[in-house]
Amino acid sequence: MPVDKPGKRSKPSAARRAGRALRRPPAALARRIRRATHAGGAGESGLGKLIELHAVNSAGDMLITVALASTVFFSVPTGEARGRVALYLAVTMAPFALLAPVVGPLLDRLPHGRRAAMAAAMLARALLALSMAGAVATGGLELYPAALGVLVSSKAYGVVRSAVVPRLLPPRISLVKANSRVTLAGLLATGAAAPAAAGLHALGARWPLYGAFALFLVGTFLSFSLDPKVDSAKGERPARLTKSAEPGDGEGTEPARSGAGAGEPQRREGAPRPGLRTVGGAVLNALSANAALRGLSGFLTFFLAFLLREHPLHGLSAAVSLGLAGVAAGGGNALGTALGAWLRARAPEVIITAVLFCALGVTVAATVFYGPVAVTAVAATAGIVQALGKLSLDALIQRDVPEQVRTSAFARSETLMQMSWVLGGGLAMVLPLAGRLGTGVAAGVVAAGVAVSVRGLLAAARRGGPRARLS
Repeated sequence: MPVDKPGKRSKPSAARRAGRALRRPPAALARRIRRATHAGGAGESGLGKLIELHAVNSAGDMLITVALASTVFFSVPTGEARGRVALYLAVTMAPFALLAPVVGPLLDRLPHGRRAAMAAAMLARALLALSMAGAVATGGLELYPAALGVLVSSKAYGVVRSAVVPRLLPPRISLVKANSRVTLAGLLATGAAAPAAAGLHALGARWPLYGAFALFLVGTFLSFSLDPKVDSAKGERPARLTKSAEPGDGEGTEPARSGAGAGEPQRREGAPRPGLRTVGGAVLNALSANAALRGLSGFLTFFLAFLLREHPLHGLSAAVSLGLAGVAAGGGNALGTALGAWLRARAPEVIITAVLFCALGVTVAATVFYGPVAVTAVAATAGIVQALGKLSLDALIQRDVPEQVRTSAFARSETLMQMSWVLGGGLAMVLPLAGRLGTGVAAGVVAAGVAVSVRGLLAAARRGGPRARLS
């Protein structure tokens, strides 16, 4: 019987060598992803884990979107699909109406349960995805309550995430750059999940939902792995969208005399609670501008989806036309996020004004010169301006909103943005499918934002003051 010589290792089997070779590329990819998400001090502060959690969240949402789109949109004629999507939007208006008065104040009153709230939003979507798997093949009405629950949970997660980011900032990363990194991770995960969802759908209509179930279960556990300081509410107060004194007018606040709070504004007895208007009109004008840009995005998402399905671009099939618009919008969003990190020392008011006029110019030009190039340009522009506008809004909130109400302000701004997107989609449902009419209405949506907000934004920029950096 042969015996190995002492000190000499036996050679690994062929199966073991093959296993190591197969494990090596995924392990190397995982290490690279971890280095990217934890760079710049994000690993030490806990931001890296939030970035990874948001990537899982975005991938799961994409799987559910593909499953719903295949049932509500692609599997029926255009006329019936419009009716189904209109019903879907009518149902989904409820969570947005509920988010504004309920979720924000609930977050203010229960700040110590943010990790649990994010885990609950993940677990709810996991269970709902599993329940939807039985109804997605038939497209029955029982699918809509589950879809409503998924949307409520998804937007609740988004509101809580916006409130969590300020608690996880590394010393070398600003709030806007942190938000940019989280958003970019979500976009990359969405792009990676889209072909995976298509492959799962080829196995059956239920399989993307099974994949979403697995991802959201992972997200549930990742939520509890976030740094415990996520649940800290030290120094926070609720932000209210109510009128109060402007800074510097001497009303409502007075400086602390001494101690740890010296030099910080203190509320007088009976003075109004700090709110977004406490810091002037720049933030409110930025909110109005971003509501118009988010409404433009929602409008184009639904209008172009139905228009290009019924009337493809000249010389292209419906699938290619839809794919071109989708790639342009996604690429524009990623480009806008990258530009936000590049524009280092620009006034956010000026950037928001510039993207508004850019969107207005492109939509007007598309109305005049409607065609494949114009549609692609409009979709890409909507993605760019939405990303840059949101990053600039974040910069203004970081600069102008007092720290003790900043977290709550982010929650409320996120709710407003989501409501605007749904309202834009609802507007798309009532219009006839005419290309120039759609781009003209899109131009009108942006023009309303210009009329309401640009004057105030430029006035705030001229007054100067501290500049919020975009990186």
